[in-house]
Amino acid sequence: MSEFQQELHLALTAVRRASTVCTAIQAGISPETLSKQDKSPVTIADYSSQALICAALQSEFPADPVIGEEDAAELRRPDQAQFLEKVLIHLRNAGIHCDAEQVCDWIDRGGASDFQHRFWTLDPIDGTKGFLRREQYAVSLALIVDGQIVLGVLGCPNLPFNSVVGGTLFWAVRSGGAWMQPLDESLPPCRIHVAALQNRNDLRFCESVESGHSKQDTAATIAEKLGITAEPIRMDSQAKYGVVARGDAHIYLRLPTRADYREKIWDHAGGVIVVTEAGGIVTDVRGRPLDFTRGRELSTNQGVIVTTGGIHQEVVEAYRLAVGE
Repeated sequence: MSEFQQELHLALTAVRRASTVCTAIQAGISPETLSKQDKSPVTIADYSSQALICAALQSEFPADPVIGEEDAAELRRPDQAQFLEKVLIHLRNAGIHCDAEQVCDWIDRGGASDFQHRFWTLDPIDGTKGFLRREQYAVSLALIVDGQIVLGVLGCPNLPFNSVVGGTLFWAVRSGGAWMQPLDESLPPCRIHVAALQNRNDLRFCESVESGHSKQDTAATIAEKLGITAEPIRMDSQAKYGVVARGDAHIYLRLPTRADYREKIWDHAGGVIVVTEAGGIVTDVRGRPLDFTRGRELSTNQGVIVTTGGIHQEVVEAYRLAVGE
């Protein structure tokens, strides 16, 4: 795992630090939201997380583009000055000395759109609604080189590491395996692997809480065809990738809710490499590899199917039968 060590160190440090800021914001306030053009909620934590991580990338890898979820257009508006000031306060509390213009510039550094030879993709809070509900969310950062994910880090502040320790950090580097550690570093890292399926009756799958994010009735039909009797594990964010990677579930289904919808790369890149380096398989719903050479969207793919490996083609076939293909 000698390649990309500088990048990994930065990503681990930045995601851990951003997760800590998000945890403090979640614990200390009822998160205030703005309304973006698509009406999805954006919190102070989204902006603080993106600013913090992009500032770190700017410092060490200034030539690397970043395709991120947020931009600072709303924050730059005069009527949002108080909101911007709250972002500044949280960053300063985290030891980052900056002014309003710097914060907006850092956030806007995540505004790249086009595929490049080498770029990062960032979701500062994946699962904003989970964050607002004080449930699962993730800070996700991945590095893509020549269309291949080479590094991914997921900070999952509300996903317990074990029954004692709360908050988990997952990461993987290409050909280096998948790992997890408590966010607070109270225990050393441990390598993780997808679950070996001993008994078909033990099959479990996870999916999004929001029915608008994944077609849950189709997932129920797939589960029936596979003989899955356990209730689905429903949680927000790429925490679902971590759950599969460490063996808590065997399948993650992200099924298209409409024919024209295409997934955003920041919603998957970090989790994809964690699962694949843990021994799992990730494709779209028709079994095709995810194509990260198309800019901000997985425009040649539909939906996502994640499995522990041995049952992957069976799950893909179950999807085809469920939708009548």
